[in-house]
Amino acid sequence: MNEIWVFAEQRDGKLESVALELLSKGRDLAAKSGYALAAVLLSENGEALAPELFAHGASKVYALDDPRFAYFQNDWWTDAFVSLVRDKAPEIVLVGATTNGRSLAPTAAAILHCGLTADCTQLDFDTEKKLLLQTRPAFGGNIMATITCADTRPQMATVRPNVFKKERLDGAPAGELVRVPAGLDGAACRMKRVAFVPDAGEDVNLAGAQAVVSGGRGVGSAENFALVRDLAAQLGAAVGASRAATDAGWVSPLRQIGQTGRTVCPKLYVAVGISGAIQHLAGMQSSETIVAINKDPDAPIFDVADFGLVGDLNEIVPELSRQLAARRA
Repeated sequence: MNEIWVFAEQRDGKLESVALELLSKGRDLAAKSGYALAAVLLSENGEALAPELFAHGASKVYALDDPRFAYFQNDWWTDAFVSLVRDKAPEIVLVGATTNGRSLAPTAAAILHCGLTADCTQLDFDTEKKLLLQTRPAFGGNIMATITCADTRPQMATVRPNVFKKERLDGAPAGELVRVPAGLDGAACRMKRVAFVPDAGEDVNLAGAQAVVSGGRGVGSAENFALVRDLAAQLGAAVGASRAATDAGWVSPLRQIGQTGRTVCPKLYVAVGISGAIQHLAGMQSSETIVAINKDPDAPIFDVADFGLVGDLNEIVPELSRQLAARRA
């Protein structure tokens, strides 16, 4: 079938944001390819979640309802998903690169004998060759590689959360809800859920932050990172960091943003002392407004920044914090 599928992952009966982000991007791919855009939903009650998927661009929702889909179990989810792919034969399948998606997608791809490009940061469509263009960092993040899958179907890719913006359609018409039997009768599951224990570590809410202030190697030390924290406090922002800063032990690795860290898409991203290596850009370049502070006018971060301040961060950052504090007062 000439369809683009987005795997609409849900947890505890709530859709993961990345599913809506992929639908928003899927509308662009559907327009270029001429394919229909559909969502695949494994849950206890697909009818309750389908309207949100329609509102973000899905023209069809395949709903597989079963109590066993209440929480993620790779065997059950993969069996049902692979069966549906074999039956309907979509052209393209997009899955969020969440913990669950990174388990489901490669398992399904191996069973289906098709290619999979993991952790994509950009997607496009070649209208002449009818191929999905899947871009991701390669060779340790030193280059961006665009990968195609010409010989097998479906073309599959996982995409990190917060790479694309989710855009709700105004007055979106209701789409077609297609109920599909889960097909799990007699299916075995090699895992048993015993309990769920949330991470009790440092509370870092980078994914949902509207503003993020990040520090890099140029900050100089753990003590000097106080400048980054002070500016973040004045902006009501979360604190992030580049890999260089976390590797140096200045901040927790939970705050790392980039290819090997987290991906963020805030309204405001302030990069303090960050050169802008491609590994870091992969985690923040889709931010709505980017402000860069660096003493090197040729730093790559300025290529993606909307506003750039060239100078000593030890002078600029405290002055920004002081002026923001004065405004708030």
